[in-house]
Parts: sequence; structure tokens; C-alpha cells
Amino acid sequence: MHSESNAGLYPQGVTVLGATGSIGLSTLDVLARHPDRYRVFALTAHRSIELLAELCQRHSPRYAVLADVQGVGELRTRLAALGCSTQVLGGAQAMIDVAAAAEAPVVMAAVVGAAGLLPALAAVRAGKRVLLANKEALVMSGRLFMDAVRSHGATLLPIDSEHNAIFQCLPPAMQAGSGVDRGITRILLTASGGPFRDAPLDTLANVTPDQACAHPNWSMGRKISVDSATMMNKGLELIEAHWLFGLAPAHIDVVIHPQSVIHSMVEYVDGSVLAQLGNPDMRTPIAHALGWPQRIVSGVSPLELCKIGRLDFSAPDFTRFPCLRLAYAALEAGGTAPAVLNAANEVAVEAFLQGRIRFTDIASLNEYVLTHVNSQAASDLEIVLAADVRARDEAKARLHTLER
Repeated sequence: MHSESNAGLYPQGVTVLGATGSIGLSTLDVLARHPDRYRVFALTAHRSIELLAELCQRHSPRYAVLADVQGVGELRTRLAALGCSTQVLGGAQAMIDVAAAAEAPVVMAAVVGAAGLLPALAAVRAGKRVLLANKEALVMSGRLFMDAVRSHGATLLPIDSEHNAIFQCLPPAMQAGSGVDRGITRILLTASGGPFRDAPLDTLANVTPDQACAHPNWSMGRKISVDSATMMNKGLELIEAHWLFGLAPAHIDVVIHPQSVIHSMVEYVDGSVLAQLGNPDMRTPIAHALGWPQRIVSGVSPLELCKIGRLDFSAPDFTRFPCLRLAYAALEAGGTAPAVLNAANEVAVEAFLQGRIRFTDIASLNEYVLTHVNSQAASDLEIVLAADVRARDEAKARLHTLER
């Protein structure tokens, strides 16, 4: 993942893409604990005007970017009333521009979904330290994205708790992007199983969006919470792990671990299994990536193993979690298949959250689109983006047969 010098002068400028989401807010919490090391250069959001205005007042970034240009005027008015001098920009290109701006050598890529691909890629092409929380960037364009990391000398640090845990369990040489003979036999991605891991299968069709978003361990946005409930989130992480760490699907296993204390494990040829443990708080991987290779304070409370008492593990059931099976199938198919699956899932989850389809329809819609949109070689970004559009069109056309 490439080494970088830590000799740069502090404080370092940081851009937070997706500042109003749960990862963005956790990032700002960690940054605020280290004003001598970091300063906020730019904050972006989709359309959360009120919250973005509050964050600008608190962190005084040079730029605030709204992807939804219709809210730009209102945000400017709010900031003026607050006496905040932050400059407001709007639109997708503005997000790309602040991601690439030289004044911020560190970028937190935390935009949810396919919309986060181009800004994250812009930061990579600018040779920055990129803290990647947007798994869809690698799901959609894994080989292209990783090639860009290498060719532009970027430093890519994973923020998903599972991938950050794996990174922490790697030898230092491999963390720095060198060392071919790694001696790794298997990666074990842990998963809580979400709110329905023990629910009777015949009740899943009738669960509500609020029930699906009630994650037992983590505080997350609604889209990723639904993905956790279907385990599509773990499927996307499976694909992301393949590209980050270079292991074939057969060497990446998913393990249900309800306590969410072990965040993932790495198995080596000598029989050793290294695990990273911690409380389920995203500030831990965020602080790790910000400070790497040093350690900095995150604000997370210490792990009390004696209070936890037990750690449980079980294999995932593909009957209960068909989306995980589809992710394995998409990764095996390769090419644009992962991008197709991701696009279908974004349409399906949005429809479920709107009450238009049942919870169990998410997997059936994903499978339909994955089997009806042919996979192509993902040889350039235009092909990937075109596959994303085709998959969304196919999913939307299919929705009317499922709508309640």
C-alpha cells in the first residue's frame, strides 16, 4: 500500500469527503483531539445543509462542498449568518477538485456508495494519503483503483474496521507495500450477523426498515445498516479485501462473531492466527490510519474483556444471507460483475427504505440483475461506469414486479 514520509510539517490539511455521515463525524471527532497535527481543509456532504453548516462553524474549513447544487445558496446564507468565512462550492466536480487539492495531503473518503468512486480516485491520482471508507470504490474498479495507487505513489489505508484490522495484523514490510512472500494462508472477516442473525427465516419478509437499521453493535447510516442486515456489506468487504490484500476468494472466509470485538483475523502458514480486538467504535481505525505508522489517541474507551466474558463464532448461512453468496459469485465472475451487483443493491436498498419492496426482495432483485447484465472486462473506468448505469436501469425496470 506504499510507504510515505512523516517528515512533513504539522498541522496537515485534511479533507473529509462525506463529513456529515457517521464516518465523517467520527473523523472530525478524532481530528479535533489533535489540533497540533491536523487542520480541516474541506468538508463535503450530499445535501445535509444544517449539519454541514454546524460543522463549518466548529472546524472552520476553507471549503464546504454540497454535491446537491440546489442547496448551495441556502448553505451560503446560513454560513454568512454564523459569521463563518468558509467558501461554499457545489456539484460533483467540486468534490473531485477538493479531493485533489494540494493543500490537503490527507483525504478521508467516506462518501457512501458509487458516488464516492471519482472523488476517491482523484485523491489517489494526486498521490495523497487516502483513508478509504468507501468500499464501493474497490468493489467497482478494484484493479484500476489499485493500479492508480501504485502508479501515483498514493498511500491507501483501509478504514472499514475489518480491513483495518487485517492491515494491523500484517507484517510491517507488507503494510508499507513490499514483501512478496507474505506467508498468509487465509483472511477471516468477522461479521456481527446483524439484527436478524437468529430471527426465524419466515419472518424476514415482513421486517421493517427501522428494524433492519437497528444494528446491535454499531452506529451507522441507514444504507450500510440495511447492508449489514442482509450481509451484503460483508460481501462488499469480501471483494474489497481481495483487492486490498491480493488473496483469492477461496482464501477469504467470513465468520459470524456477534460481539464485534475481534474485527478480523489473519492466518499464517505456521499456524499462527493474528487478530485485532477493540470496542466497536470507528474512531479506532480512523485514528490508526491518521497516525500510521505512529499511534494517536482516538477517544475510544478501553476494551474490558472480563466484562465481555465470551467470544462466539459460527459460519454464515447462505440461505439466511443470500447476498453474501451473490458477492462470492460476483467476485469469482470478475470484470464488471461486482460493479453490477453493487449498483443493483443500491437501487434495491433505497426501494426497501422507501417501503416499496420487502426485505427479502433485496436479494432477489440483486440476483436478477447480476444474472441479466453481462459482465465485461473492467479494462477502463468508462466501462465500469457504463456497467453501473446498465445495472441501475435493469434494477429499476425490475422493481415494478416486486413493488408492494
